[in-house]
Amino acid sequence: MTPSSLSEKERALLLAKAREAVSRAYAPYSHFRVGAAVLTEKGDIFTGVNVENASYGLTVCAERAAIFTAVAQEGPEMRLKALAVVSDHPGPSSPCGACRQVIWEFGPEAIIIFPGKDGLEEVSITRLLPGAFSLG
Repeated sequence: MTPSSLSEKERALLLAKAREAVSRAYAPYSHFRVGAAVLTEKGDIFTGVNVENASYGLTVCAERAAIFTAVAQEGPEMRLKALAVVSDHPGPSSPCGACRQVIWEFGPEAIIIFPGKDGLEEVSITRLLPGAFSLG
């Protein structure tokens, strides 16, 4: 899958859903609110937000929250087509390493949309995570 295989309508809807989700984030410590929206191969869209915890290691990123919700709804066969992530912080906010690995697990050909240094970027997960870990 290449970035061009995502339709303009899908791209716009994913970004709108991710932006809408940002307001529901729980980020009392970092004040860095993040929203994500995933598009599954079935055509469903699920959102997630970052949820912080006073014990920082227990914090969950928006991307993983959205993916886990998609799995909970569609089951273990759920496959990602695309994911959009945005924050209320100016500047770049690409998925972290842990999120990149989870994205790859469920969508090794998924398209990722995120704010980069020069505006929105749209790249494949394999570009963001070359040589992803796999047991297969």
